[in-house]
Amino acid sequence: MKRIDLARAAGALALLAGVAMTVQAAPTTTAQTAAKAPTNATKAAIPAASAPAFLKLAPIVYRERRLGNGLQVITVESRSSPTVSVQVWYHVGSRQDPAGRSGFAHLFEHMMFKSTVNLRAEQFDRLTEDVGGVNNAFTSEDVTAYHEVVPSNHLETLLWAEAERMMNLKVDEANFKSERAVVEEEYRQTVLASPYGRLFNAFSSASYLEHPYKRPTIGKIEDLEAATLADVVAFHRDHYRPDGATLVVVGDFDPAQLDGWIDKYFGAVARPAAPLPRFAASEPPWPSDRTARVTGPQVPLPAVAVTWLAPPVTSADAPALQVAAAVLAAGESSRLNQSLVYRQRIATQAGFNADLRVGPGLLIAYAIAAGGKSPGDVGAALLAEVTRLASVPPSAAELAKVKTQLVTQALTSRQTPLGLASAIAEAAVLEGDAARVNTELDDLQRVSAADVQRVMRRYVVASHKVTIDYRQEEGAKK
Repeated sequence: MKRIDLARAAGALALLAGVAMTVQAAPTTTAQTAAKAPTNATKAAIPAASAPAFLKLAPIVYRERRLGNGLQVITVESRSSPTVSVQVWYHVGSRQDPAGRSGFAHLFEHMMFKSTVNLRAEQFDRLTEDVGGVNNAFTSEDVTAYHEVVPSNHLETLLWAEAERMMNLKVDEANFKSERAVVEEEYRQTVLASPYGRLFNAFSSASYLEHPYKRPTIGKIEDLEAATLADVVAFHRDHYRPDGATLVVVGDFDPAQLDGWIDKYFGAVARPAAPLPRFAASEPPWPSDRTARVTGPQVPLPAVAVTWLAPPVTSADAPALQVAAAVLAAGESSRLNQSLVYRQRIATQAGFNADLRVGPGLLIAYAIAAGGKSPGDVGAALLAEVTRLASVPPSAAELAKVKTQLVTQALTSRQTPLGLASAIAEAAVLEGDAARVNTELDDLQRVSAADVQRVMRRYVVASHKVTIDYRQEEGAKK
């Protein structure tokens, strides 16, 4: 098993962050200890493994303003490469899908690449890929986001194109039916055809009692087929508008010139007279433990998942839950992997995720059984290892390892315009404050072993859960 040299990793973090720091001596490794076991006389001379030094990160300097039509604009100038990332995050996700019309936000993720008054269908690909750039989009429960990276001399064109599809998208019968067919095929491939697609798709629907998060983001074929063009037009009118969006631009640009382009193109987008629809939803405390059975026609091995309600992403407990999830499931040396897959050999795969959202999120543990192992035994082993974290805290080495992993991943991502823009957009849209981009890594570094125990006791041990049993349909052939 490969171990991380914590001193070297901390030094790498300092290089990435562009700050000076003092690195403590590297801890003794397992291999070194095995090569020369200490005697009683020398044990006291061997220092205990110490945590990496706290990284004091230089703040990200950004500019934030709001246009007259309500559009939030956040920009960061960076001359590290002659590229720029343009991102538009619409504050609409599957939680706003109309009742009986799941998949609408996801549908518009696709429809926004269709034709506008001045753009042909799929012309966004030509404006990005044909100049050496990239573009993509995603839909979640809370947002629908579009992001591009292009050479900086194509920035003005991209700003015009994003404003154009915000203002002049053609929501017509042809585009609607075309993209509805695409979304339905995506559902068939990722949910119906995948051996464990039904299981992962059931996490939310089997867990939430009332919250709209219960609806699957990808949608349901029957809901999409029941939708009319009038339904789609109304959804677009209500949500795809400047006062319900955030524009983030990061990279190589002249600030004054960028402001002029944004004012010119996005300032021309009219703010609808009707106010943004108000969204209010809640999830009651779960009154008891529940179970759900999910089946599929081609399930190679049975699986078990367990979910618990989690606090919103803005909770003060969010960093500790992220660290707890990493202790349990980040990498081969994680607790679940070592216990269930390697030592007990009861599972072929095991994971844990802190799925934190604008509203109540989920803590999700799952395991796919090893051959010949029963779902009941796998579920018991999974639950035992997850709850053990509440009584057996992470060691200093475990804690240092996962915090180094989490901070390194974040800092590595932020070295690119795309990653930095995404981090700022997440802070601004999901957490409600762009300034959180400058504090969230400090919060992760401050998490202690006691914090991890506390959140596991509160949200797992002392809370009700939903157990999802996933297995082969009766009578179906494998």
